[in-house]
Amino acid sequence: MAGPAPADWYYVGVDVGTASVRAALVTRDGQLKTNAEEPISIWQPQSDHYVQSSTEIWEKCCKVVKRVTQSVEKSQVRGIGFDATCSLVVLDQSFQPVPVNQDGERRRNVVMWMDHRAAGQAARITGTGHGVLRNVGGVMSPEMQPPKLLWLKENLKESCWKEAAHFFDLPDFLSWKATGSLTRSLCTLVCKWTYCPPEGWDASFWTTIGLEDLLENNHSKIGSQTCSPGTPVGEGLTQEAAEDLGLDPGTAVGTSLIDAHAGGLGVIGADVKGFNLPCEDQPITSRMALICGTSSCHMAISQQPLFVPGVWGPCLSAMVPDLWLNEGGQSATGRLIEHMVKGHAAYSQLQEQALQRFPFSGENIYTYLNSHLCSMTEAHSPVDLLGASLHLWPDFHGNRSPLADPTLKGMVIGLSLSQTLDDLALLYLATVQALALGTRHILEAMKEAGHDITTLFLCGGLSKNPLFVQIHANATGLPVVLPEQAEAVLVGAAVLGACASRDYSTIQEAMEKMAKVGKVVQPDRELQSFYERKNTVFLRLFAHQREYQALMND
Repeated sequence: MAGPAPADWYYVGVDVGTASVRAALVTRDGQLKTNAEEPISIWQPQSDHYVQSSTEIWEKCCKVVKRVTQSVEKSQVRGIGFDATCSLVVLDQSFQPVPVNQDGERRRNVVMWMDHRAAGQAARITGTGHGVLRNVGGVMSPEMQPPKLLWLKENLKESCWKEAAHFFDLPDFLSWKATGSLTRSLCTLVCKWTYCPPEGWDASFWTTIGLEDLLENNHSKIGSQTCSPGTPVGEGLTQEAAEDLGLDPGTAVGTSLIDAHAGGLGVIGADVKGFNLPCEDQPITSRMALICGTSSCHMAISQQPLFVPGVWGPCLSAMVPDLWLNEGGQSATGRLIEHMVKGHAAYSQLQEQALQRFPFSGENIYTYLNSHLCSMTEAHSPVDLLGASLHLWPDFHGNRSPLADPTLKGMVIGLSLSQTLDDLALLYLATVQALALGTRHILEAMKEAGHDITTLFLCGGLSKNPLFVQIHANATGLPVVLPEQAEAVLVGAAVLGACASRDYSTIQEAMEKMAKVGKVVQPDRELQSFYERKNTVFLRLFAHQREYQALMND
């Protein structure tokens, strides 16, 4: 009996974000048919420690996949792809959870990406000056896996380190859970673990930092086999995983990606013909994907390796096979906006006003703030100009790029005693402007190293905020492309499943067919001088912070 025709083929994309698991059923041409979401728990047992449960995460994956596939036949689902945050999963010899905190709660076996407990270990690793650091911008971030592993060895030797037999990046845990294969993704290992193809692991690095035990049994604890994203993993879904997910055994599973990289796949390869963009008829290397949610990642690719100080990479085949990836980032973006807004004295008033304005439409407080800012402007004056006397340095959770300094703090200049709703709106505006100038800072570092980026491609939660998008265009002077499908990260995850099914021959072909341009936002050229001046202030804030630190350390 013949199987379903190509028009009836579907792919499932699963995205494990910071606070939720999402899944989507995606058509062959990249349309979302259905999607579902489930929250996941985050525990903060002490300052800078953020932990999760891999058991709960898998349970929620199964729940959302069953929900999005219930309206189609199992045989119509040709492949599945997973992406997730670059969190660290610890399992024992029997693949059972091993606790990662002093409380010994076994289910809590995931050190989250944003966990900064290993800042001291990261600084010590940077201090070694080892050659592998060249591929992470010269500085080891506490958000990468080597410092977290070192912290576990130094602080939980008996309860965790000696028990642990498998350390997975969360995307690799998911593909193992689905297929039983211990193959790791080049995306995770190259970007977060210092793996360097084609040579592989550098034994001298692990020995130098005191983790030589990870070299045992051909690196079995951290992975000895690798694949490029989208390559089929194992024999597809195991019988057990297929039952858990409600799919057929053997359904193709694509080698996984970090969540931001999946967002990159979901936007950066779109066909831009007819949109009058500077990247049209130019190589894909003229594009940057900006995946903006709780944090933000800035993805740029190149034909040859480019070394950008303070920016991760170059990483070969970490997002698009055979191309080099540089990854900049901001550790707190959506999280910072929320922190500034919810911590303001006028927040309860904002909630009341937003509820009165949008009682039934489900519009959020940021829609209200955007319209409130418009009402504060003089006739036909751009909202941006309201930020002329309020300036913010956005590194409340340290700087990931391009300064690579986790010790930096946030700064606000221009506050008064007033705490009205107008003041809250202005603080929100200044925060968005600072984040956009942070993107400009990263772009300038990449340009100096040899990148030639002419167009930004945005996706993620913040790309749904028109003020955030327009200010990114204005502050950088570059056009911004938004995807047709708002959930581009899920499309990117589905691209992995489509490649694994062999329905597309390459990642590049799948990206071009499944990623679509939705809207183009052009920069307001009349604001160029304003943002030149604002950027000068922005950079001085950082210089002043370093100056103040030096004064106080004398």
